Amino acid sequence: MELTRKEYLKIVSKCRELFEKKMKDYGAAWRILRLPSLTDQIFIKAQRIRSLQINAIQKVEEGQESEFIGIVNYSLMGLIQIDKGIAEQPDLDLSKALQLYDKHQEIIFDLMLKKNHDYGEAWREMRVSSLTDLILQKLLRVKQIEENKGETLVSEGIDANYHDMVNYAVFALIHLNSEKNK
Repeated sequence: MELTRKEYLKIVSKCRELFEKKMKDYGAAWRILRLPSLTDQIFIKAQRIRSLQINAIQKVEEGQESEFIGIVNYSLMGLIQIDKGIAEQPDLDLSKALQLYDKHQEIIFDLMLKKNHDYGEAWREMRVSSLTDLILQKLLRVKQIEENKGETLVSEGIDANYHDMVNYAVFALIHLNSEKNK
């Protein structure tokens, strides 16, 4: 479990670093995006990962790693949007955006620790392709919940699905780093 904690925090730090750099480049322009737009951005990234895993030929140099990082960061943006609502104009400075990013990431990290304890680190035996499929399944669920205007009868809400997508993406990145280091 300690190894997981260490690897997880290293990956999250890398994701946060990219989020911070993009905030410096673009500001909080993403604050105008409605939740379905963020969901679609994540869907595009997950579909590209699946395509890279299936197809023998890759025409764009960026690999799976950058796409999984994108899934983490867009999911966190989605959680911030749920929390704050959609803005008509960018309304977060870098400091506040990072504070919100960290707040949501801490919630997700705590969830991961609890689930990882209960599931006995089962994700370590999973393939990256299975984690990708689980992310896509979560996205289809989120899209359906969005179509239902956020209403569910017995299911978790959009935020819980975003939490799981972050954790699956981080697990995939841990696997990819392990493969790279072999």
